[in-house]
Amino acid sequence: MDNEAREIVRLWRVYRTVHQLCNHRGYLISQAELDQDLESFRATFATHGKVDRTQLMFMVQKKDDPADQMLVFFPDEASVGIKTIKKYCELMVAKGVGRGIVVYQDKITPSAAKVISEVSHSYHLESFQEADLLVNITEHTLVPQHIVLSPEEKEALLKRYRLKETQLPRIQPSDPIARYYGLARGQVVKIMRPSETSGRYVSYRLCY
Repeated sequence: MDNEAREIVRLWRVYRTVHQLCNHRGYLISQAELDQDLESFRATFATHGKVDRTQLMFMVQKKDDPADQMLVFFPDEASVGIKTIKKYCELMVAKGVGRGIVVYQDKITPSAAKVISEVSHSYHLESFQEADLLVNITEHTLVPQHIVLSPEEKEALLKRYRLKETQLPRIQPSDPIARYYGLARGQVVKIMRPSETSGRYVSYRLCY
């Protein structure tokens, strides 16, 4: 397999994982998008054996809140600079979208990372390196099932066990699973592990 063919396979795997990520976060993703095979991806996005990453950009909306939309960007340059990030922010403003994900090849420059941090009070802009999305970590056999609780479910949990949220075990926002689900500080995730005695063991963690 030549380098161009390997690059197409790589991008197809990344593109598939990003769609699965959006689906797990509650965004509308069609089954056809989740099931897209390599040949379909190649036919749609590859021209003369190469994929133009900028054509991979897509927008999704929440299943239960169409106003909650997110743009997913695939910058073409290996090192993403401040100009590209500002362009994405401007596009989000123009489309009235408050959330975005930047899927970058190699790195984001310090100045561009600073812009992402500075706009965090107005927009929720995340970044993932392509290498981190080649495999969906939630499908690994050692990773238990995670379910993000709604605010109502969190409140019911704390009331049922008479707990303060700070008494729950914690998960850092930088944890790979927390990043995959886009956990924000204060959110609680339910974790279900197989158990030889009870069939399954349930625990909860607070993103903090």
